[in-house]
Amino acid sequence: MDVDQYMAELGVAAREASRQVAASSTAVRNRALLAARDALDGAREQLAQANARDLERGRAKGLDAPLLDRLELTPAGIDTMLEGLRQVAALPDPVGSITDLNTMPSGIQVGRMRVPLGVIGIIYESRPNVTVEAASLCLKSGNATILRGGSEALASNTAIAACIVQGLESAGLPQAAVQVVATSDRAAVGRLITMPEYVDIIVPRGGKGLIERISRDARVPVIKHLDGVCHVYIDEGADGDMAQAIAINAKTQRYGTCNTMETLLVAETEAASMLPRLAGAYTAAGVEMRGCERTREILPQINAATEQDWHEEYLAPILAIRVVDGLEQAMAHINTYSSQHTDTIVTRDHARAMRFLREVDSGSVMVNASTRFADGFEFGLGAEIGISTDKLHARGPVGLEGLTSQKYVVLGEGQVRT
Repeated sequence: MDVDQYMAELGVAAREASRQVAASSTAVRNRALLAARDALDGAREQLAQANARDLERGRAKGLDAPLLDRLELTPAGIDTMLEGLRQVAALPDPVGSITDLNTMPSGIQVGRMRVPLGVIGIIYESRPNVTVEAASLCLKSGNATILRGGSEALASNTAIAACIVQGLESAGLPQAAVQVVATSDRAAVGRLITMPEYVDIIVPRGGKGLIERISRDARVPVIKHLDGVCHVYIDEGADGDMAQAIAINAKTQRYGTCNTMETLLVAETEAASMLPRLAGAYTAAGVEMRGCERTREILPQINAATEQDWHEEYLAPILAIRVVDGLEQAMAHINTYSSQHTDTIVTRDHARAMRFLREVDSGSVMVNASTRFADGFEFGLGAEIGISTDKLHARGPVGLEGLTSQKYVVLGEGQVRT
């Protein structure tokens, strides 16, 4: 296979399909999603067989247990995909909405209309369910998509895509609206991220190494985040019970997610009372604590934190703890070490809460809530394509609206400029 030629053919087809999808009605796109759901439900045996082939190859290649777990497509996993398609079909359609319509002195009306981005390239690893999530969100928002999953899931992704294509065809939409790259050649990724004439946005979903490579080499704009170094700051005078509940939940509810707290900051006025009770709860949960000098004066049994710990996304039951002078030092620490993902303050003081919201430079900033809420579903987006820590276009959880842009529209009655 000539990879360059193959990817160009996908790109040409996707560009043409994107125009047809953008021109389609909400009802047609919803019909395609629900038809794809029915096709997936009727193809359970084929999906299971394809996934079994992927798992067999994965074991032969020596894939580790966590990767095999993410690769496995269980009956419950298929049920989740079906429910996801139903939910996306039920979401409000952002495409075509006009906002901020104002009448100018000339008499023209100027507003902004929400429109699809065009062609979205999505590069991901392991999880076959991402094929459905990505395709459904792109289709609902009026875009075409080119999906490049990991080579370990090629059979599963291809089988899922065939069901999505059935849905597209039944609704009268072009097959090329959703295309799965059919080669495991790594050169396909390099080509996908360097053809801006066909692809408008790249969304990488995977490990830090993959995202760093995409960000470095892409000639197409990228929506991404690299790390989830998230903070909870317990402010002076904070409610102790609330602070404990949030600090424990933010760390222990799940360890391997990008919105899990990795560093706990505690105001010095609260440290003596809060740290021992938190340490007991963390110890009971099996969390290893690493603290600054002031933290270890109160908790001498824990390990010393190093400079690297403040930068670390552990994705594990490990927590860095620092005692700070107060709000100023907490915000300075966060703006120095945060990955600009999600940070929260626990406080009773409204003025300090508002300063935290204004001055902490992250995609999601919270008051008196666990960082684990930084999620498209929890934010009311219905679903998300990923999290963005970028400052242009989309920031934070990226849902349907994040897969669209805006253009100015002008409504006139014959006005001419003088």
